[in-house]
Amino acid sequence: MKMQTLALGFLAAAAIGGLAWVFIYPLLSGEKKAENRRASVAKPEPAARQVDRNQRSRREQVEGTLKELESRRAREKKIALTTRLTQAGLNWSTQKFMIVSGVLAVIAFAVTMVLGGGPLGATGLAIAAGFGLPRWGLSYLKNRREKKFLKALPDAVDVIVRGIKAGLPLFESIKVVAADSPEPLKGEFLAIIETQAIGMPLSDACARLFERMPLPEANFFGIVVAIQQKSGGNLSEALGNLSKVLRDRKKMAEKIQAMSMEAKASAAIIGSLPPIVMLLVYLSTPEYISLLWTHSTGQLMLLGCLIWMSIGILVMKKMINFDF
Repeated sequence: MKMQTLALGFLAAAAIGGLAWVFIYPLLSGEKKAENRRASVAKPEPAARQVDRNQRSRREQVEGTLKELESRRAREKKIALTTRLTQAGLNWSTQKFMIVSGVLAVIAFAVTMVLGGGPLGATGLAIAAGFGLPRWGLSYLKNRREKKFLKALPDAVDVIVRGIKAGLPLFESIKVVAADSPEPLKGEFLAIIETQAIGMPLSDACARLFERMPLPEANFFGIVVAIQQKSGGNLSEALGNLSKVLRDRKKMAEKIQAMSMEAKASAAIIGSLPPIVMLLVYLSTPEYISLLWTHSTGQLMLLGCLIWMSIGILVMKKMINFDF
């Protein structure tokens, strides 16, 4: 009995020692790590993993370029008056713009005083004519110029793609576009050529296009050129994809405009009804409605109506304005 107990104890100790030798000793001695290192050195890295690593590195470069461009745009939120004049396509100086604004303010003040509007009304119209009207004109010219630019940009990108596929450098393809395109696209690409001719890199010259033409499409063009200049790649394929994106955005904008025409017509009718009714009542019974501007209470009511009508028009405009 005693011999059997000793034999079982010996066998259990041998089993435990064998298991420890097999599983624990390699971890403590470092043999497992050495085998892993030898296996990693001896076993070549798969080609798919190398391709994935290269793609990841290229993706990181593209993301870094995009972040750099976005940070540059964030630092340029405040637009100077000279830049706004350039975006509107005017060759005016800041002093000329200020002089024109002052002349408009003086004319509005004088005309209002001659018509008997009073000092308060003349001052309000002078501020509107001298401060609001010139800036509204700049916004109108800027929007009209941007529409012409967007209309011609996809065709210009297609010309650049065909030139690159034919073997021309990017700079020469841009020269072809600048020679044959309509305004304002011609002037903007001539500015790129002139900027690059004085020593600025082509990627930076294309990126500055967004400063003169603050459109997402112009920003896309600058980003594509900047990424290709820094990371390499097939420029014709990238610009071809950009041309497709530009045309799709143009189709989407036209579709949105067609779908929102009913809402715009409704907003125009609703907004024009009060002044039309007011004019018709004045033509039929002027003494009935003249209390609105001859009596103090009527003037207060008229001012409140103008404020509420302006708020309603702005709300309707915001509802039918689609950003994409």
